[in-house]
Amino acid sequence: MTLTLFRCFRWRREARSHEPGGALWVPRELQGDGRHDAPAVFGCLYASEVAVSTLVEQLARFRGTALEQSDFAIDDDRIALAVLELDSGADLVDLDDPGVLVGEQLRPSAVATGARARTQEVAVRLFEAHGRASGIRWWSTFEASWINVTLWDRALPRLQIARIEPLGTDHATVREAARFLELPIEPS
Repeated sequence: MTLTLFRCFRWRREARSHEPGGALWVPRELQGDGRHDAPAVFGCLYASEVAVSTLVEQLARFRGTALEQSDFAIDDDRIALAVLELDSGADLVDLDDPGVLVGEQLRPSAVATGARARTQEVAVRLFEAHGRASGIRWWSTFEASWINVTLWDRALPRLQIARIEPLGTDHATVREAARFLELPIEPS
């Protein structure tokens, strides 16, 4: 059985899936500041098993302002939600499993910390120790019941795009994320 994942990204309609602006493009040259980024070792895509989690991650920067329809258009690109299917044969290092944390000698505080140097170090160690794994499964720092997935670029052959949904203030998941973040939405 495949695993459905959601990814919020800057979409360019004419782009092929693995090109800049495509749903499966790994922006390795732009990475370095993210939770599990290690561009010298691997590229990664950030996704979630819960659609709202990906939007909360993206919209959190708007706290203290009102969300507007124009926030979802950047030049000729559009913010979109990709619905992805990860092949059933793909292995994920499940950091939400206490047994895995013990086996990897990790504490929960090392998984969900804001100290990027630490989480990046953990990601490199797991990438190297689990040569067949497609990525890491971990909990959102916004809501622990939301499971996020960091996919390493070696997972790309195991990913399919089910659909792409352009986002705006009228999208139900955008509204759910805005409620969670207590972001007012400006009328269109």
